[in-house]
Amino acid sequence: MKKPSKLTLPNLLTGFRFIAAPILLWLAWNNYPIAFMALLAVTFFSDLVDGMVARLTGQVTEFGATLDSWADVITYLTVALGCWWLWPAIVNRELIFVVFIIASCLLPAAAGIYKFGCFTSYHTWGVKIAAAAMGSSLYVLFLGGPAWPFRIAAVLCIVAALDEILITWLLLKPESNLRSAWDVLKRLMRNDQVS
Repeated sequence: MKKPSKLTLPNLLTGFRFIAAPILLWLAWNNYPIAFMALLAVTFFSDLVDGMVARLTGQVTEFGATLDSWADVITYLTVALGCWWLWPAIVNRELIFVVFIIASCLLPAAAGIYKFGCFTSYHTWGVKIAAAAMGSSLYVLFLGGPAWPFRIAAVLCIVAALDEILITWLLLKPESNLRSAWDVLKRLMRNDQVS
């Protein structure tokens, strides 16, 4: 039986984020804020569509889910560092919320590695909502708008991270593409009733 190719359109869209990361860092280091924000928008767009394309083309795979999660971590860390270089006063003022966002990426990953010995790829609705809120609020914050949307997005990121950590705690083995800890809990309760 032929092994499915890893070189698929969804994986290429995800892979774009790995290529964009060093370019984003270069743009930030060399003080090109508009180019940084433009490329970041394309990066966020690729993150938005890669999963949809995978589902529409029937190319949803464990490899793609894991690749997407690693790309998310790389993107978040790149954004944090790039924004710090470009807008240090704003980042320092909002540092606790920046730390929340970074922690929301790293803590669920650490929990998965601790429990399962591997990176988890849940892609919950909470993470999707938090990422959309964070992505859009960055533009508001760094282009001169108020800080409250970014702060709300940071709190949403922490809530989504706690949901992912709870999923890790509930599962006996790693799974990908789960909606929420509540859905996992309902499934586990149903399975207990069947057993």
